[in-house]
Order: sequence, then C-alpha cells, then structure tokens
Amino acid sequence: MLRIVSLLIFLELSGSAQQSPLLPATIDLPVAMQEAITNNLVVLAEKSNITVAEARIITARLKPNPILSLSSDHLDVLGTGYNTVNNGGPAESALQINYLLERGGKREARVALAEAVKTVTELQVRNVVRALLLDVQNSYIDILSAKANLQLANQNLKVFNDVVEINTVRVRAGDLAKVELVRSQVAALQFRNAVRQAELRIAAAKNRLQLLMGRRLPDAAFDVRGELSKAVLITSLDELRKLALELRPDLEGLRRDVARSGADYKLQLANGKVDYTVGAEVRRQQGLAARGNSAGLLFSMPIPVNNKNQGEIERARREGLQAELRVKALEQFILAEMENAFQQHQTSKLLLESIEKDLLAQAQEVRETMLYSYRRGEASFVEFLDAQRAFNDTVQGYNDARADYARTLFLIDSITGKVVTP
Repeated sequence: MLRIVSLLIFLELSGSAQQSPLLPATIDLPVAMQEAITNNLVVLAEKSNITVAEARIITARLKPNPILSLSSDHLDVLGTGYNTVNNGGPAESALQINYLLERGGKREARVALAEAVKTVTELQVRNVVRALLLDVQNSYIDILSAKANLQLANQNLKVFNDVVEINTVRVRAGDLAKVELVRSQVAALQFRNAVRQAELRIAAAKNRLQLLMGRRLPDAAFDVRGELSKAVLITSLDELRKLALELRPDLEGLRRDVARSGADYKLQLANGKVDYTVGAEVRRQQGLAARGNSAGLLFSMPIPVNNKNQGEIERARREGLQAELRVKALEQFILAEMENAFQQHQTSKLLLESIEKDLLAQAQEVRETMLYSYRRGEASFVEFLDAQRAFNDTVQGYNDARADYARTLFLIDSITGKVVTP
C-alpha cells in the first residue's frame, strides 16, 4: 500500500513539473482572458453543445431507410401433408421492399430547425464567455487592489515599527512612560495583522483567478502585472444602450430562438401532412397443388381522422409567442442594467476625483505632521494614532475607489456585449 501511495505522489509531482514550464507564472489581463476562454471547464462544457447541435443537423438531413421484409407462409410444420386430396398449401415465400415518402417538406424543416438550434447554442456559448470574462476581470482587479492594500499595510507597519523602536529607547532613557510604549506596540501588532489579512486576500484572489483560467492546480508563484484601469468613458449613455441591444449575445440568442420557434412551427405543420408508404413484392409458391411466381405493388397511408398533430402545432405556436416576450423582457432588463452601471460609473468617477483632489494629499500631510510632532514630544500618541488611522482609511478608500472605477468600466463593456469570440 505504501508503494502505491508513493507511486501516485510521484506521478502527481511529475505531472505538475511537466505542466508548470508551459504556464507563465506572471501574466497580464489579456493573457488571463485568453487562457480562460481556452481552458475554463465550464466554457469547454458549453462548447461541446455546439458539436451536439452539429450532430443533430447530420441526423436531420438523413432520409428514411427502405424496409426489407422476408416471409414464409403455409408451411407444413405440423405434418399435415399437403396433397391433392386436402388441397393444402402451397408454401409461399415472399420478399417485400417498402419505402416511406415524406411529404410536406419534413426533411427540409428538420434541417432548418437543427441549424437554428445550433445558432442559438453558439450564442449561448458566447454569453457564457461574456460572463466568464467579467469574472476574470473582476478577479484581476481584486488582486491588484489587494496588492495596493498590502503595500499600504506594510508602509503603516514600518512606520509603527520605527515608532516602537524610538519609544523603547525613550522608555529606557526615562523620557517616556511605559504605557506609551505598550500602546505603540499594540498598534504595531494591529498593523501586522492587517498585513497578514492583506496577504490572505491576495492569495485567495490569485487562486480564484487561476480557477477561472482553468489551471488544474494553483501555483504559489502565480502573479499578475498591470495597473488598475484609468480609462475615460467617452461614450454616451444612449450610445451604450444602442450597442448593448446590438451586441449582447444573450439577447441575440433569444432573437434567434424566435426564429428557432418559427422553424419548429413549420416542422410541426409538415409533420401534420400524411406520409405515403410504397413498396414492391415478389412471391414464390411451391407445392403439389400449385407452383408459380408472382409480383405485386403496395401502397399505404394513415387516415388522419383523429391525430393531425394539432397539439404539437399549437405548442410550437405558443413557444414562439413566449420567445418574443422573452426578447422584450431581456431588452428592458439590459436597458435598466446599463442605466445602473452608467450611474455607478459616474458616482465612482466623482468619488475617485474627490479623494485625489481633496483628501489624499491632506491625509498624507496630516500624518507626517503628527508623526513629526509626536517624535518631538509635542503631540500625544492618541493624536498621532488618529492621524495615522485617518491616513490609512483615506488611502484604503482611494484604493477601493480605483478598483470600483475599473470594475465599472469592465461592467459596461460586459453589458454592451464586447467579448472575445470563442
């Protein structure tokens, strides 16, 4: 058992060692998006639906097979003994070939429906990719935002470590009460915990991004490069609405589903047409009373007295009406979604500009001033700690505002349907 476990561990490590050189450790956003499209298991599963739809097209194009029948009748298996007295028999053997003649354009309607289903399936895959790319972009932003907060936490920790060292010297010299040293040590521990929490958020965000990219095992060396987007949105709300109604793959998929319902309705109308069955037959008689060969022609058709496929015809018609209502509902939802995203973008833009213009420099200046005054003994530790916390909240709010601004840009792109074609 131990040997088996060792072998499995060796194979696992070997597989990881073989895969890791093929995957870059540090990537940018376009690489992450493309790798997600190529390797994400959810996308791969959805893409397999396209091959299923293609197989259904092949099935729809097939014509009916002819039916071959062989029969033997009047066989003397009970030992009666056919003769001229009982006039039994004679034994007959028959070969019959039948063929179904489809009427009403059933085959063409089947093909049209299967092709419409494939088109809808392709658009559904594109919509899955659209949602996946937004998740990848948000995870990418989460990593960059967490790294910025980690940088802030390390900076704060360094400041308080310096303060603790200075206070330790001052306590030894009798220039400072020991309680002040304890306070500074507690504050340093709090910022050390903030560093650990920031590191944990980075690790979680990296693992989530690698999962979205389809990487089998998280890589500890994995990292991203780049900056949070500061692009300026120059497109108006009306233009964004127009783009969304034109490019959204899920909306186009519902519109094509209306066409699919129409193709299904035509197929059901065709299925209501009666099909004919024609055939030919050859018979051979062999016996005492009679011998000979004969041929015949066959024709059959169902009599549409009760079942005229009226149920399926009505079902297809109602589904078409339902699909049209779904299109209108999604159009309204997209317009409302775009309105909310645009307002969210405008709000995040104003918030970011306000922090950059009014708060960031002032918080930095106040913190530096209070740190200088505290070191000179002109300010209390509580005053310095308040200034430090105000600076920390301001910078962290600034990092969050930058991340929210970048998210709104990606969200607007996603709502408009600007995705990479799979």
